[in-house]
Amino acid sequence: SEYHYEYTACDSTGSRWRVAVPHTPGLCTSLPDPVKGTECSFSCKAGEFLDMKDQACKPCAEGRYSLGTGIRFDEWDELPRGFASLSTNWVPLGDYISSNTDECTATLMYAVNLKQSGTVNFEYYYPDSSIIFEFFVQNDQCQPNADDSRWMKTTEKGWEFHSVELNRGNNVLYWRTTAFSVWSKEWPTLQNASPANQAHTQTRRAPLAANFAQLTLIPIRERLLATKKGSSTCRVRPACTDKDYFYTHTACDASGETQLMYKWAQPKICSEDLEGAVKLPASGMKTRCPPCNPGFFKTNSSTCEPCPYGSYSNGSDCSHCPAGTEPAVGFEYKWWNTLPTNMETTVLSGINFEYKGMTGWEVAGDHIYTAVGASDNDFMILTLVVPGFRPPQSVMADTENKEVARITFVFETICSVNCELYFMVGMNSRTNSPVETWRGSKGKQSYTYIIEENATMSFTWAFQRTTFHETGRKYTNDVAKIYSINVTNVVDGVASYCRPCALEASDIGSSCTSCPAGYYIDRDSGTCRSCPPNTVLKAHQPYGAQACMTCGPGTKSNKIHSLCYNDCTFSISTPTRTFDYNFLALENTVSLAGGPSFTSKGLKYFHHFTLSLCGNQGKKMSVCTDNVTDLRIPEGESGFSKSITAYVCQAVIIPPEVTGYKAGVSSQPVSLADRLIGVTTDMTLDGITSPAELFHPEPLGIPDVIFFYRSNDVTQSCSSGRSTTIRVRCSLLKPAPGSLSLPSTCSDGTCDGCNFHFLWESAAACPLCSAADYHAIVSSCVAGIQKTTYVWREPKLCSGGISLPEQRVTICKTIDFWLKVGISAGTCTAILLTVLTCYFWKKNQKLEYKYSKLVMNATLKDCDLPAADSCAIMEGEDVEDDLIFTSKKSLFGKIRSFTSKRTPDGFDSVPLKTSSGGPDMDL
Repeated sequence: SEYHYEYTACDSTGSRWRVAVPHTPGLCTSLPDPVKGTECSFSCKAGEFLDMKDQACKPCAEGRYSLGTGIRFDEWDELPRGFASLSTNWVPLGDYISSNTDECTATLMYAVNLKQSGTVNFEYYYPDSSIIFEFFVQNDQCQPNADDSRWMKTTEKGWEFHSVELNRGNNVLYWRTTAFSVWSKEWPTLQNASPANQAHTQTRRAPLAANFAQLTLIPIRERLLATKKGSSTCRVRPACTDKDYFYTHTACDASGETQLMYKWAQPKICSEDLEGAVKLPASGMKTRCPPCNPGFFKTNSSTCEPCPYGSYSNGSDCSHCPAGTEPAVGFEYKWWNTLPTNMETTVLSGINFEYKGMTGWEVAGDHIYTAVGASDNDFMILTLVVPGFRPPQSVMADTENKEVARITFVFETICSVNCELYFMVGMNSRTNSPVETWRGSKGKQSYTYIIEENATMSFTWAFQRTTFHETGRKYTNDVAKIYSINVTNVVDGVASYCRPCALEASDIGSSCTSCPAGYYIDRDSGTCRSCPPNTVLKAHQPYGAQACMTCGPGTKSNKIHSLCYNDCTFSISTPTRTFDYNFLALENTVSLAGGPSFTSKGLKYFHHFTLSLCGNQGKKMSVCTDNVTDLRIPEGESGFSKSITAYVCQAVIIPPEVTGYKAGVSSQPVSLADRLIGVTTDMTLDGITSPAELFHPEPLGIPDVIFFYRSNDVTQSCSSGRSTTIRVRCSLLKPAPGSLSLPSTCSDGTCDGCNFHFLWESAAACPLCSAADYHAIVSSCVAGIQKTTYVWREPKLCSGGISLPEQRVTICKTIDFWLKVGISAGTCTAILLTVLTCYFWKKNQKLEYKYSKLVMNATLKDCDLPAADSCAIMEGEDVEDDLIFTSKKSLFGKIRSFTSKRTPDGFDSVPLKTSSGGPDMDL
């Protein structure tokens, strides 16, 4: 009894010795001699222990247990020895340890050395797919394992177990979370951690756990209350107040009456016997039951039963649908005497996330409201399950509006502190995904959610009075109320009215049938008619010609009139010319990441955008995924809310340096563009504006082409849904696909969270080249040849389109030829003029001679000289006879004589001299 056995450290051969060690050094002598011990890799099985005296495994005694070479942690009042929590973000809470609730990374680690391979098993609770939860192991070389189990799957129902194989040697276990979403209200917790096959110097034994018979439980007396589950002390029950009970209505009795009743909130933690305690109020008077919900009728026993298919009701009697109509099946709940059979309610603890088997919502005639929970931070859960849907027309895969059905509910919240109401949607029994949340008091209002998948759907409302982790009931007057819930197109639903249908002739008469895609129902004739060109058919109400909606500018409809799209072409006319565009080079998807952003705690993340502009027959090509919890799910089984397909979508990217993994994590995908509204150069279309001042000015004078989109998601902050504009700008220096940019003043692509704007610059965004974009240059005539060359106008403002015409060559006359022609013509003209001058001079000489003769004859007559026989030159006379002039005239004199005036008788006056030299005589 004064000594015990221990093993020495293992040597290089894997051997060790068993030695006796006194409890108090030097107290005793004559200790047993050391003996060779078991191999270092030796271990006992679970339920056995190693007897050091015999060095043999023996079974544990009754009432005792052993984990063999393992160790178990199941008490979390404080962080157990060997564990380390980086930044103290894992908090021990008694039965479990919980990660932080903000966006900081929380890391819990435990180091263990294994002498042989083993396993680690732990139990965890992880209902929130919006946060990152991973478990991995590092080896001696600090290398993480490459197992797919690194990323934890969300827990479907309560706590789940997880097991990972461990290798021999050093192993460091890491549990790491990053809560990064406004939806991160439920965070991962660990309850039991059991690394097995540790290196132990001796077998471990521990007393039985609290639920074994060995432990004696002391019952709590009636007036005392246990502090919490597993408490070691009791406290006095408080006096009951009006916060400890709630009201409800009884089911209708055979007389068709109901009664207001009050019930204590469970578990009852108050005492009615203490001074000042309130009593449970008396039940109210019986009143007439409210009518049945639409589509139901009241039986003789005052219960409500659904009307048979083909009929409808307003909550009283069932009526058959008239000919040419069919029942509009669905669920419409607006009277709340009892909870419908397809709805259930419960309470989820806001502390340990365990379901308490309590009623979370109570009926109250014209509404249903949240009851009193065990604590104010409990989640009051209400769930509606719908088996499937039957839309009036088949929903095509490439339709613009994939509405299968819709759920609309009217609600109200009355709160004094930080209450929250969540609306969540689940598909095919998968974990609910949050859709919308409302914080604080909200007046009576309506909310509609569009259902786009034909599957079994669950709709859940969760109300939490406060997020503070405090037990007790202080804010029981804070409630959420739901007045009505309406779900359309439900399989096996009921009808409150009948709608027109298309008629199909048969041997037994006319019956309702579905119209083909792109056809509407004519209300008058009951026939199916095709929508006009470039219109799309409303999915949820295909009645009358007004059901066909005209496509926006720059778009056209597909063949089945299910969506409007742009085929990557666009044309616009200006007073000076027409611009034609072809964006086919931009039809493939492109991605853009915004600048780094940081949360208030310093977490780095990016907004990542994926865009598909046009073409592809209107098919949405952009895909954003959530790969946080889907890494282990096989391809094609990702399920609900794991990926988004749209024209433009956004995801949050957490880089590898934050996640600690080789690749970044994509989460929270959101659709920014589900419908193409139109394509135009105007800055505003259908209430959407693309401000030009968000981007740098356009330098070329070519108007930007703007694509306008809308999303189907309507949120509390974006009551009209999100919108997106993409400015496509000509930039010849940026070959296709070009570059994308975000507004300089709004680095995340949006300034208000609802309207997103992008600028896409590319040479493929320039207008197509036409004849107006080039001009001709004509060369000089060289060797009888002239060339005409065509060149683009500068600066060139077009791309593609027509090509420049080929160079044109023509035959021409050179300047030398015309010079020769001119010289020859001049020479000929000069010769001709010379000849004419000589001719007329000669003629003038003859006339002068004749005139002189005439004058001489006249002189002789006056002097009684014989008369001349003729004034003319006679035949034979010499024209060269000498003519004697009295004087020789100068050239000036000749001109003067020529220009002198004539005499009144019409003859010119010519001065002459007589031969005798007498005075001149004027003739």
